[in-house]
Amino acid sequence: MADTALLVIDMQNDFCPNGALAVQGGDEIIEGINALMDEHNCIVLTQDWHTAGHSSFASSHAGKSPYELVEMPYGPQVLWPDHCVMGSKGAAFHPDLRTDAAQMIVRKGFRTEIDSYSAFFENDQTTATGLHGYLQERGVKNLVLTGLATDFCVAYSALDAARLGYKVELRESLCRAIDLDGSLKAAKAGMLEAGVTIA
Repeated sequence: MADTALLVIDMQNDFCPNGALAVQGGDEIIEGINALMDEHNCIVLTQDWHTAGHSSFASSHAGKSPYELVEMPYGPQVLWPDHCVMGSKGAAFHPDLRTDAAQMIVRKGFRTEIDSYSAFFENDQTTATGLHGYLQERGVKNLVLTGLATDFCVAYSALDAARLGYKVELRESLCRAIDLDGSLKAAKAGMLEAGVTIA
């Protein structure tokens, strides 16, 4: 499968149980993801990597609470608890994740003024992370997506990948969702409409 890459989204301490933005059962998928790495020779990990005081943190907005929606210059933005701050324990990959198998780590969300869910573009949909260029150079045409969270960073990555012309397969059993006000159902519908295979 030389033209297929495994994309592992945000398997970080802050998204796993006891983390600042824990996804229920987030650590349950690590063993399966590690096993899947043996089937791929192109493996990319993404890492949420925020500045302290990031604009997507509720703590950066007076009188706002986590999970409230605000309008940013690039569109609507969910405000999150402080999480995945550069260099913190919460931003580190979960210790059980096989990081040695990855050839590339994409750090995203490091610009204070804009959040970045997708592995390909920041939330303005135009600022690129550089992943597309890397995959093109590697001759990758197909992507298998796993990780956290299904309805945010995984879904945004899947939609952007489909838009860029990749054949995308989401391994739902190797993802977990936040499911904020029906966000999982909406994300799955959007992915299916974009041609993403949900396996």
